[in-house]
Amino acid sequence: MSEQAAYRINGEPVSREAFYAVACDPARSVAVEACAGAGKTWMLVSRILRALLDGTAPQDILAITFTKKAAGEMRERLLDWLLAFSRLPQDQLVQELALRGMDPAQAAVRAGDLQALHTRLTALGRSVQIRTFHSWFAALLRNAPLSVLHDLELPAPYELLEDDKPAVQRVWPRFYAAVAADAGLRQDYLHSVALHGRHQTGEALKNALDKRVEFALADASGVVEASVEPFAVLYPGLARFDAPEDALLGSAVRERWLAWAKVLGGEGNKTPQKAANAVVDAFAVPDEPGQMAARFAQLRKAFFVADEDRLTNHLSKFPAAQEAEAELKDLCGARRQHQAWQHHQRLTRLTRCLSAEYASLKRERGWVDMNDIEGAALRLLGDAELSGWMQQRLDARVRQLLIDEFQDTNPLQWQALYGWLSAYAGAGPGEAPRVFLVGDPKQSIYRFRRAEPQVFKAAQAFVVEGLDGALLTCDHTRRCATGVVDALNAVMQAAEQDAGYAGYRTHTTESDALGAVLALPQVPRAAGGNDDHGAEGETVWRDSLSEPRVTPEETLSAIEARQAADWIAHELAGGALKPRDIMVLSRKRERLGWLFEALRERGIACEQPEKLDLADAPAVQDVVALLDALVSPAHDLSLARALRSPLLGLGDASLAQIARLRKRWTPPAEVNGPGEKVQAPCWWDVLQRWSSLESDEQDALAASLPGGEAQDLHPIGPAAIRLARWRGWVDSLPPHDALTAIYRDGDVLARFAQAVPPHQREAVLAQLQSLLAHTLAQDGGRFLSPYRLVRAFKAGDIRAPQAAQDNAVRLLTIHGAKGLEAHTVLLLDTDAAPPKAESMGVLVDWPGEAPQPRRFVFLASEKSPPACAEGVLAIEQQARALEELNALYVALTRAEHRLVISSTEPHRVAVAPSWFRRIQAHALAVAAAPESVHAEAAEPEPFELLALPVFVPAAASEDASGQETTENAALDALARTGLALHRLLQWRPTPLGGFEWTDLHRQAVAREFALSPEQSAQAHTMARAIVSGEAAWAWDADQLTHWGNEVELWFEGQLLRLDRLVRRRDSGEWWVLDHKSAERPEQQAQLLAHMVRYRRAVQTAQPGAVVRLAFINANGQLIELPAETETR
Repeated sequence: MSEQAAYRINGEPVSREAFYAVACDPARSVAVEACAGAGKTWMLVSRILRALLDGTAPQDILAITFTKKAAGEMRERLLDWLLAFSRLPQDQLVQELALRGMDPAQAAVRAGDLQALHTRLTALGRSVQIRTFHSWFAALLRNAPLSVLHDLELPAPYELLEDDKPAVQRVWPRFYAAVAADAGLRQDYLHSVALHGRHQTGEALKNALDKRVEFALADASGVVEASVEPFAVLYPGLARFDAPEDALLGSAVRERWLAWAKVLGGEGNKTPQKAANAVVDAFAVPDEPGQMAARFAQLRKAFFVADEDRLTNHLSKFPAAQEAEAELKDLCGARRQHQAWQHHQRLTRLTRCLSAEYASLKRERGWVDMNDIEGAALRLLGDAELSGWMQQRLDARVRQLLIDEFQDTNPLQWQALYGWLSAYAGAGPGEAPRVFLVGDPKQSIYRFRRAEPQVFKAAQAFVVEGLDGALLTCDHTRRCATGVVDALNAVMQAAEQDAGYAGYRTHTTESDALGAVLALPQVPRAAGGNDDHGAEGETVWRDSLSEPRVTPEETLSAIEARQAADWIAHELAGGALKPRDIMVLSRKRERLGWLFEALRERGIACEQPEKLDLADAPAVQDVVALLDALVSPAHDLSLARALRSPLLGLGDASLAQIARLRKRWTPPAEVNGPGEKVQAPCWWDVLQRWSSLESDEQDALAASLPGGEAQDLHPIGPAAIRLARWRGWVDSLPPHDALTAIYRDGDVLARFAQAVPPHQREAVLAQLQSLLAHTLAQDGGRFLSPYRLVRAFKAGDIRAPQAAQDNAVRLLTIHGAKGLEAHTVLLLDTDAAPPKAESMGVLVDWPGEAPQPRRFVFLASEKSPPACAEGVLAIEQQARALEELNALYVALTRAEHRLVISSTEPHRVAVAPSWFRRIQAHALAVAAAPESVHAEAAEPEPFELLALPVFVPAAASEDASGQETTENAALDALARTGLALHRLLQWRPTPLGGFEWTDLHRQAVAREFALSPEQSAQAHTMARAIVSGEAAWAWDADQLTHWGNEVELWFEGQLLRLDRLVRRRDSGEWWVLDHKSAERPEQQAQLLAHMVRYRRAVQTAQPGAVVRLAFINANGQLIELPAETETR
């Protein structure tokens, strides 16, 4: 332990006792900046305990953190303390209070009160408010006056979207329809696509939508328009031109440039002569404004280097070229400014449209997202009259406000708090709530969530100046060994010198352990191969259809992962460590994936990387392949995978026999007519044909097949019978029921449990159970069909469940490791190249103390920014560099005893030191561990798969079975056609804006719902009849004040979807319209019941409104239901 622990109050060193006397005193407002491992949450909960002991009502204490998990842990710690203190003897209670800053004499007096505190609070029946920012803001909004919701254009009632991804996905069709309907926006979009491509334009719009809060605030205050000036402002000498390159028009400029060309042409060197010829060629271009961009490009290419606005080295010594350089440099800067201004203006207009469509979508659906919550909180807390009213409604006047991890606060959250707390600035001691802020700017690594470390600085200043509080700093960790802390201090102090990392103070530690920092051998780049090149560098041919491309980076990642896994296996074999004692960290999740596989190969228990996609799990892929084969029997690859998987258990030899059967049953070429392609049977047909043969026919055929053994054909028949049975269930049952039946019939969970190694069983079974559960969650069941289910699972983006393992190596990103620690921490990929310059991004300059951003810039490329954006880009790049160092600090401080670094040799050495280069000088190099024994060589834990006699149901008559199959197929085709009808109508915008259904739309629904061309044409015909029939007014924007397709309403605990909901302009009546392919839907009692429920849901959302119901059938007939309609 260090002799002098690093505690300070208002910058002055103090003792530990003096520090905690202020930090835990509920009568003081303080801002605490505490290092990793200092016990920030311990301080916060201790302060809550002291406040309760001093008589503060539990409901008057508000503690805020950033995640539900952290809030739960905080709540659990407080309850555990209260219960434990109720059982401790007097002397120990005095010690506990002294640890929390209470004077020993006072602690002796209050010990009895602490012991009785649990009983007193239990009798009160009230609890401390421990919440996340968003949950507290949401509580404020739930109690907000309707006028506030109206002013903020928020729906009432509303559904809170904790994840805005579904809303973002739904807004794009609306946005593109709005762009297509507006000539100006359409031109903006097409210009952007022409310059940057459709994908890059889409990325720019996605980035803009991510920054929609900043954009709205900046746009409302005029900041967006002012952030990028027209070129004429910065280059007034060119202000008379429409475009900077137009300055090259006219006889005067022609004479000037040709004079320079004449001088350069007279030089004896080829370089100036070549430049002179280029000038002549450039001015041979016709003197027309539309040609000046080409003239400018020729001149720039002739005189300047490719990526800088300066003369080439060979021209720099010629005076004529130097004179031309000054003029050309101004033109380059002005043109770059003009292009940036045009890009900024285009994206501004498109973003306004996108934001408006997103807001409109949320209003229609009754959605409120987290950004809306924060904006509402700013309004509610910033108004002094409203904030007092809100606190009264919440049945609590906050006397103690405590915020954990304050470095993760974003500017909008701080502005909401500041709007409330600033009203107390200078107030008497009995008025203002006591504020406790604790955090660490060095651990601010969430800028992608809009966290801004400068906010903490602004809040610290407010606590000291506005609330007469104190600024406390603690740089004494209770976590890390001395060797780790010494390396940490050396690394971060060096960063202060070479990277401008300000504010780091030397850390001390409570630990007496020596600890160590180790470095595994760096994986040489030569080990990664040459990326489709041979040993001599020549290109090596690769069959791209059968051989995936493996880049050197992927090979190096795999080698690094194997080396790290071998080292971990060696450490575990020594017996001093358990798997739970090791944590592996990486900046990129992909690196953790490689290590996950390497550890599994070695039989080492490890937690799967965070946010693993369910579709990436091999067992899930096996089941999805089975479903794909059952839905689309012609998909041979999916069927082959299902056959080879534990689901059916066929070996490679059996698959080879199926291929031989397929070849045998493929008709010879002469059977077909001239020019006709030979059609080989699909594997499904081969399996069913084989299973239909009599046993003697199978034996004869097996004997005649070349190669293979007859016994390899034995599993094929039972597999074919089982597949046929499963396909019947998929055709006739809802997807969840069909998959449940397959799980039971195939003993799926037991088969996978038997097939995988023991340490993987729990995770694999959790994945398979999650797959089954998600069949109920996909699309709310509205459009769910087996085909759509397969497509949804193949598309991915479904979070895999995290299987809880008590003793496993933890694999985490650095962001995911915040707040965690481990005996040994291994850092992967520490010599990675710095990130490349971004393109089509958004730059935002929002200081912590400002109510809105100062600058908001749409930037096409960071490689060549306009002059007006260089300052804000420099601020952004510096912020990224500091956050990268913050991430390094977080990674280093996770280690209790040992830190181990791993790396691969970079392609080129970066200018800025990498993590590896920063740590290497302070680390002890260790040799690579020997390759460990793979899991396959170890004796697996036995798993017995029980087998019961096969149940053989009574055979149904062949005629009845065939008739049932035909009827099911007809019903399925009708249902899919109806779904296609809904999809076509969903795509039709209001107002129409020139929209027409085309062959592309018909082909899209044919693909989505597995329809024949005739069926998709039928759906199209019905859709046209509906929108042009008796209900045509329901798609006429002039007759409506509100309209929406597939409108979702949450009613009585159930999510309802209305085909179309409109409001007439003339009468103000709401109409619920339901599209049906049937001619007489009003005769079906179940449909009538649905419509009545829809009416009640709309009436709940729109109290007092008249709501009318109608079906629209496939002939376009409007069938209105009487107002008194009830279920019969």
